[in-house]
Amino acid sequence: MNYNKIAEALDTAAYEAKPIAQISQSQEMTLEEAYAIQSISIARRYIRGESRLGLKLGFTSKAKMEQMGVHDMIWGRLTDKMMYEEGAEISKSDFIHPRAEPEIAFKVKKLIDKEITLENAKEYVSAVAVAIEIIDSRFQNFKFSLEDVVADNCSSAAYTIGEWKENAPITDIAMSLVVDNVIIHKGNSNAILGNPWESFVAAARLAKENGEVLNTGDVILAGAATPAIYIDSGQKVSAHAEGLGSVFLSVV
Repeated sequence: MNYNKIAEALDTAAYEAKPIAQISQSQEMTLEEAYAIQSISIARRYIRGESRLGLKLGFTSKAKMEQMGVHDMIWGRLTDKMMYEEGAEISKSDFIHPRAEPEIAFKVKKLIDKEITLENAKEYVSAVAVAIEIIDSRFQNFKFSLEDVVADNCSSAAYTIGEWKENAPITDIAMSLVVDNVIIHKGNSNAILGNPWESFVAAARLAKENGEVLNTGDVILAGAATPAIYIDSGQKVSAHAEGLGSVFLSVV
């Protein structure tokens, strides 16, 4: 397997917003190989001048894990180019088939270079916020295997974060995804691993297991609280979370 060639294909697909065929349709790939490809693909972005800003978690729904036949979350990297200011306009032409989902975001308070526990997790978080993640698989028809999606940085494409709040409760709060003032999905933050704090703990564990650290100021996207929805030009997409407020993007 030519890791560099596959990483280049995925990076080019994201950069040019042109889909490619699933890797798994033409060759076998292990999960370890998929993460290696992800790392190389993201390194190409770093070479172009992007900076790593944190991590995102996927498969934080236990039902999704069962559906995909896995017993752990998957994770990808966030860069500064993926981040949009709250209320910004995003161009649909920069994506292939983008979807939006509401999430809880964490801001890391201090270096995490070890596993942490649910009991001490709050010591490592300076603030929390409601967020929108834009996912955009680089594969044709938004179809992929577990290994495909991991190699593709877990479909992460963009995100925006609402107002950061200190000590705000995030467990068992109502959340919703709204398009043009119409509620499309309602959910609860506990859809994220039963408790979004569990997702933060998992992020620290997965980072440690893979030789990464979480730095002061890093952003952790905990996972989706509702199903994702396809977005299109002319729409205003917003996420709302009880006690955290809201955040929105406009698609042009």
